[in-house]
Amino acid sequence: MFIFAVGLNHKSAPVEVREKLSFTEAQISEALTQLEGMTGIEGCCILATCNRTEIYGACTDLEAGLAAVKRFIIERGRLQPSDFANYFYVHTLYDAIRHLFRVASGLDSMVLGETQILGQVRAAYQRACNERASNGIINTLFQQAITVGKRVRSETGIDQHPVSISYTAVELAEQVFGGLAGRSAMVLGAGKMSVLTLKHLVAQGVERIIIANRSVEKAKELAQGCGGEAIPFHEVHARMAEADIVISCTAATHYVIRRPMMEEVMERRSGKPVFLIDIAVPRDIDPEVAQVSGVHLYDIDDLQHVVDRNLEERRKAAIEAEEIIESEITQFLRWLNSLFVIPTIVSLKQKGNQIREKELGRALSKLKHLSEKEKKLVGSLASSIVNQLLHDPITRLRHYAATPEGHLYSEILQNLFCLDVPGQRQKHAAPRLHVVESSRQNHGG
Repeated sequence: MFIFAVGLNHKSAPVEVREKLSFTEAQISEALTQLEGMTGIEGCCILATCNRTEIYGACTDLEAGLAAVKRFIIERGRLQPSDFANYFYVHTLYDAIRHLFRVASGLDSMVLGETQILGQVRAAYQRACNERASNGIINTLFQQAITVGKRVRSETGIDQHPVSISYTAVELAEQVFGGLAGRSAMVLGAGKMSVLTLKHLVAQGVERIIIANRSVEKAKELAQGCGGEAIPFHEVHARMAEADIVISCTAATHYVIRRPMMEEVMERRSGKPVFLIDIAVPRDIDPEVAQVSGVHLYDIDDLQHVVDRNLEERRKAAIEAEEIIESEITQFLRWLNSLFVIPTIVSLKQKGNQIREKELGRALSKLKHLSEKEKKLVGSLASSIVNQLLHDPITRLRHYAATPEGHLYSEILQNLFCLDVPGQRQKHAAPRLHVVESSRQNHGG
């Protein structure tokens, strides 16, 4: 059984090409059924996100399986054959396994180490199971990929260093206060960055949120989504003392928070600390505000410096993650190759015994004058010849079972000895080595 992965992502194709192969939930179910019924494909799974669409499969005939998937993709996306060559990648065997493990670990994502992809891999696998499109190989592959993704995150901490401006802002606030549960926050502005920041504030347990915007209707709309309170912008000064955290991201061309205003706010707060985050460009908060006692002020450059440091930490963690992935691939390959090697060895021994019995019976029928002792001696000689002849091929095959090419040597042996192994390709033709070699040259996602 051969594993493959065919797909495109944010690195290999522009959005106008990626969108042609996007899927709704219903379309994925339909596509899984269609793929699973194609010649050569024994099991499949589709991973579809906003940044990638990938088809993973297991087949007994790699050439036929890949050809079927290529036809499906070209027809489904109404693409030209040149589009497939220019924008899609094809991983087989070792590289397909490695690619999925890296994807599940967040190493192939637009944001290095992001966590959402692991849930998306899990959902894709569950969908394939529900549609009965997967098989034993795909089941084990995705189960181990999910395990690898969890292990990478728990052992390297790659997802513990925020690399988005909005999340970093909330993370810094959490450090200042030692936790945000029960805290209050004020958000100035209702743009995209404010929406993202609000999402993180709510996730971290902020109890009360006040949203101020020059368009009160826009503030109310945003407040409804997070259970907050909307106020007109002119009330900011009067209400700011209620907030432990103030996040400002307006489109103003001048400072909206100045030092005298903050001094008055801090007096009303009786000196309790306040965390100000200025994500706006141009800045909303006068840098002089940082001189007020109890005020912690960060602007977008400060946040970017933190993000850069965190990204470097993620890169370091990614090196460790790659080592974990390689060790997990070795374990998976041992299991996968055993599926090829053990049945091949059993089939080879059975064929050797069949030949021995056939030829021994033919010889003994012509040597009727032999005594029972002499017949046993001839039988032992025949067994010894067969065993010694098969000893080296079997020993070497067991050795290769622990290598990425174990399945390939199994197939070669099956072809050389014309073995019919249940569940494996019954076509005795030389395996196409160039497929494996070319795929090993393409590690990128």
